[in-house]
Amino acid sequence: MNGDLPVGTARAAWLLARLRLRRLLNMATMSMRRKPRAGRAATAGKRRGRWILPGVMALLMLLAFSFQSQQILMNLHCELTPQTACGSQPGAEGRQRVAAEELRAAPFSGPLQRALAMELWLLWLVALLVPLGSRELAQPDWDLEWLVTLPVRRKGLLWARVLERTIATPTGWLVLWPALLMAGWHAGLRWSAPLGATAVAIALLALAATVRTLVDTGLRLALPPSQLRNLQAAISVVSLPLIYLVIALSTGRGGITMEWARTWPGWTLWTPPGLAVQLLDARSLPAAIGHAALLALQAGVLLWAGIGLLARQLSAGVVAASSRETARAQRPPPASSGRLPGTALQRRELRLLGRDRTFLVQSLVVPLVIIGSQLFFTGRMDAMAQLGTDQALLASVAFGLGSYMLLLSAFQTINTEGQALWLLYTFPGTLERMLLQKARLWAVLALVYPAAVFAIGIGYAPRIDADLVARIVLVALGIPVFALIAVALGVWASDPLAQEAGARIRPTYVYLYSLLAGLYGFALYTTTLPHRVAVVVLLVALALALWQKARDHLPYLLDPTAAPPPRVSAADGMVAALLFFAVQAIALAILHRGSAPPALPDLALSLAIGGAAVWAVVRLVYWRMGTSGVPRFRHGPVLPAVLAGTAWAVPAAATGALYLLAMRHFGIELPRPDGTIALPLLLAIACVAAPLSEEFIFRGMLFGGLRRSLPFAPAIAVSAALFAVVHPPVSMLPVFVLGVCTALAYGRSGSLLAAVATHAVYNGAMIALQA
Repeated sequence: MNGDLPVGTARAAWLLARLRLRRLLNMATMSMRRKPRAGRAATAGKRRGRWILPGVMALLMLLAFSFQSQQILMNLHCELTPQTACGSQPGAEGRQRVAAEELRAAPFSGPLQRALAMELWLLWLVALLVPLGSRELAQPDWDLEWLVTLPVRRKGLLWARVLERTIATPTGWLVLWPALLMAGWHAGLRWSAPLGATAVAIALLALAATVRTLVDTGLRLALPPSQLRNLQAAISVVSLPLIYLVIALSTGRGGITMEWARTWPGWTLWTPPGLAVQLLDARSLPAAIGHAALLALQAGVLLWAGIGLLARQLSAGVVAASSRETARAQRPPPASSGRLPGTALQRRELRLLGRDRTFLVQSLVVPLVIIGSQLFFTGRMDAMAQLGTDQALLASVAFGLGSYMLLLSAFQTINTEGQALWLLYTFPGTLERMLLQKARLWAVLALVYPAAVFAIGIGYAPRIDADLVARIVLVALGIPVFALIAVALGVWASDPLAQEAGARIRPTYVYLYSLLAGLYGFALYTTTLPHRVAVVVLLVALALALWQKARDHLPYLLDPTAAPPPRVSAADGMVAALLFFAVQAIALAILHRGSAPPALPDLALSLAIGGAAVWAVVRLVYWRMGTSGVPRFRHGPVLPAVLAGTAWAVPAAATGALYLLAMRHFGIELPRPDGTIALPLLLAIACVAAPLSEEFIFRGMLFGGLRRSLPFAPAIAVSAALFAVVHPPVSMLPVFVLGVCTALAYGRSGSLLAAVATHAVYNGAMIALQA
């Protein structure tokens, strides 16, 4: 930097802004980078293109915020503007069309300008508080404490810091710029609206950056780390209701927020947010110049005063004496600490939770704040009474609260260890057992919210029936399952050694967890028993498979470049089973046309196609990856294996025959051969092709993988249940028994040929009985 000569303010601001933007890009792309392979460096093209996906995501978010801002503007106009024609329109599209025409034809009404000033004030507070609440206030601010060593004058450094925070603030741009853009667009600026919105946003974000710098600098100099953590937790809680306060204006029922907009004081129009509204709505050049000059004057004076206060704050140095180095006086642990429930590790987790105010609020308070804010600010608190009459809503709210708490707590199990993660490897126990204890603890804590919701719903419910009891059981089962899923996914999603708090979670796994939680929500809403059973079995098996995969990865947590060697696991079996289900469903849809139930040849052929396709794909992938432990059909002598499999087919075929007789007794018709495929060809498909591929997937991969984590009997039950749910619902019961028998044949003999023989004899017997 030119030797020891001071760097200019403009250049310092440009360098700091570039540094901040580069850090934001690195954080955004960190979850999308593949682990480097030995001897292979990233190509320049990949390095240049890593901004594409974050750019697309940012564009989508801007579009979503712009649409919401337009909804807010239209609702405010139709609700507050006198003599509007919105009420004469029958639908929402008509209301929006009339509102857009009226906004473009005449200046905004006084009530609408005041309401928009209130919206911008709330969004400005969000742009200020969200960065304050999301940063680690208790940790040293490396930017300022390192940058003061650079050859930049202190006042120039402060100006550069404010300008850098004005430019590189994603939250501020996402919440403020779309609202300003929609106001300018509907005020008649049209294609010049983006330029006007950008200029006004820079003025407002500069003020937010100044206040933010004043606040966090002053707090770091005045408060010890323990109080900073408490304050950060409080700020994060306060910022959430502000967001939902604005979101409430975009709904058809504004609730309490709309009432505030009606009575918002007029003097706020002469504050910077109010002047921003008047500037964008200025319908003449003199009015625009006047409002722009007044906004620039206010922003300049406030910035100059803020920089002066910052310089005064830092007159004695950047780090306050004894504020960071000194902690609270050491106190002996309370005598009751040993009386906490659970194991020693769970008691440690509870004590750490009580000390970390930010994590405590994030885990236990934030879910309640989010749900409560949505209900309160939209005026829907009366929806609580619906919990008693709408059992599906009751169960979904209960499970939603519990699963969301797990996302904010159990998902962070690895991250909460921070830089001390290596200490877990020194404890007298396996890391898997310790994580299981943490998963049990978070499952118990997360069950408190569903229990409270169900208690409220039962209080409003006219009666308790079997359907309500079934949904309560589903939620009580789902929370422990998702505690296991959250901890397992957190093993891959977490990077506790990352310096930036925002880089410690890979968002891809957050989306996957949310997707699985939404799938379980389907089981809570549906009333069809086979669908519920299928979802529960699928997610229980998936939880076990993910846990096994996470267990294999645990020894490599401290080395981000290392990974376990490829080995057949239950997760591979789950992927293959899901792919088998999808392929055979597609094949059945192609083979079977019409509304009548599919015939037996269509079912057998679609199952054979699905199994053969998946077997080919899996073998190709395993060959390319050099995977170990791939199941083999022949293990030992052939004849004893075939005889053992035939013997295990007897109870399976007997169960199938009794099931057929019972179905016919109750008048339920099952699929039969219809002559479209010759009987010898049907037997070849059902007794050779289908058993070979299905036994490789469900016994060789899934059951074999589960045996690495589960005892013999539970592994049989889980693999057989998953085998049953990928078949038509009408045949789930006998197929489950077949899955048990084939797993016993494979487990006792160690040969997949035994399981194939059991499957083949069963299918042949069923075809003979049906024919």
